[in-house]
Amino acid sequence: MIQFLPSRSVALALGQFEIHWYGIMYMLGFLIGLWLLPKFLQYRKLTLNERQRESLFVSVFLGVLLGGRLGYIFFYGGTFYLEHPAEIIAVWHGGMSSHGGFIGVFFALFYFARRHHIHFFALLDVLIVPIAIGLALGRLGNLINGELYGTVTNLPWAMGFPGVEGSRHPTQVYAMLKNLFLACVCFLHLRSSVGAAKKVGQTTALFLILYSVLRFAVEFFREQTYESISLYGILLSRGQLLTIPLFALGLALYLRRKWIHL
Repeated sequence: MIQFLPSRSVALALGQFEIHWYGIMYMLGFLIGLWLLPKFLQYRKLTLNERQRESLFVSVFLGVLLGGRLGYIFFYGGTFYLEHPAEIIAVWHGGMSSHGGFIGVFFALFYFARRHHIHFFALLDVLIVPIAIGLALGRLGNLINGELYGTVTNLPWAMGFPGVEGSRHPTQVYAMLKNLFLACVCFLHLRSSVGAAKKVGQTTALFLILYSVLRFAVEFFREQTYESISLYGILLSRGQLLTIPLFALGLALYLRRKWIHL
């Protein structure tokens, strides 16, 4: 039996098989990336044949899936997955980490670039805009699911969520706008730096720096479901803490690419 919208998080159910909104958003992000890739390769003078594009798609998909899942288990899972190891592969139950996804994609692309003799930082620059769009779509999935909402507020754009008391900051919307802003800024930088060897890698660095700063800010409005962590006496959410190495990596990458060509 086919059921449309059987629950808030499920878009379609075919018997026991369920298609979740979050999965649809991931797939839509990948399809948009495949469509944009040939258009963006020119900005870093890269050429990929059809087989290489298919291999790149698989590499990014596995990087997002494995990195996002393992990142969630490591950063947020606590002892739950030690006690319930079968849940590690149950991605349909939710639980993905954007920071883990970054790590997974980084290593997947590094392997792909080495295997196909492609400039690693040029490839990262080309994929940054589709990645930012994919992150925005992921937050749309969170909004549909009614998860990752913010703290109570009386602001006129506050939203209510099923089973949650009070009107809340729509932090999913904040994150969507943040990621779409990053996509626009990085696209403009990518397009304006065509043919400039010293700019290769700086689009990626710009993304990491801005993502870290904006994600750090959004976390102040998000309802925290995990205990804060003290860093030299300053209480930070786990999301804020994880942005610090990303910011450092982005800054180091920017300075390194700039220094190389001085």
